[in-house]
Amino acid sequence: MASPEETPRALRWLLWLAGSVSLGLGLVGVVVPGLPTTPFVLLAAACYAKASPRLHRWLREHRFFGPMVRDWEAHRSLSRRTKRIAQGSMLVMVSVSAWGLRERPVLLAVVLLGAAIGAWVVARIPTRPDA
Repeated sequence: MASPEETPRALRWLLWLAGSVSLGLGLVGVVVPGLPTTPFVLLAAACYAKASPRLHRWLREHRFFGPMVRDWEAHRSLSRRTKRIAQGSMLVMVSVSAWGLRERPVLLAVVLLGAAIGAWVVARIPTRPDA
């Protein structure tokens, strides 16, 4: 893996932008049902690792996101417990949203599609047994 200093300036800028957009989507995923937080935060960390050591360090040391990033960088997988929590919380939030949108079929379909994609993304992340 090339260090940030070896990465061309334009590519570093694009990686910074992609990481920032990804982190923004991860933050939105905290409150929007069906939009997973974990994959977006991990993508942001990967982008920042190549674009900005300072931002990567900040994300690794962040109170809420740091443990997730450090765990991923150490194991390249999620624990079974983490995946259950992620998918369970998505299920709860999507159920509440679906109930509220039951009379708006187009919005309901969008939420359910987003939830299906989110669940699929989380399911595809490698799983390791709980420690």
